[in-house]
Amino acid sequence: MAIIHRATLEPTKAELVAAWLPTQTWFDGPADVATPVGAYRFDDPDGEVGIESHLFEVGGRLVHVPLTYRGAPLDGAEESLVGTMEHSVLGTRWVYDGPADPVYVAELTRVVSEGDQQVRMWVETPEGDRVEREPTMRVRGSGGDPQDAGVVVVRWPAPGADAPARAVLTGTWAGQDEPVALAYLG
Repeated sequence: MAIIHRATLEPTKAELVAAWLPTQTWFDGPADVATPVGAYRFDDPDGEVGIESHLFEVGGRLVHVPLTYRGAPLDGAEESLVGTMEHSVLGTRWVYDGPADPVYVAELTRVVSEGDQQVRMWVETPEGDRVEREPTMRVRGSGGDPQDAGVVVVRWPAPGADAPARAVLTGTWAGQDEPVALAYLG
């Protein structure tokens, strides 16, 4: 279960990603505007790292960007730092490209290999209650043996594209009812 704080972020996630995308060797498009399409979350079993993956429309294409949020820098991951943001409740957050973060890799591997799905999200109200937030994306792992070969994030998910014949994470979102491959193990 993910607890979402009512907070302001500076810069916003979309602004942070739009600035970071052009610096990536795999990115080949304009990134002046990254329009959010949907997002899903996984849980860090230790409760220390936020794990959230985003689907953005950039230049008419979908871009899949898994992120992790940390309260301190991740040792040895300077090249994978997307940037920092100020969270009005949690303070400074160091934001990393998910595939470079061992917490993301472990949780994605677990979700895919166990056939699990995104976590439920709860928003804290000003009164201290929690209200469930409806997901903007639904993802599910296929189940299967991870085979110790790492994770592959599908950066440019394409509806109708063939999913790899491996343990895979697929997702759906508003307007996309057929599952689309987002990541796989192997």
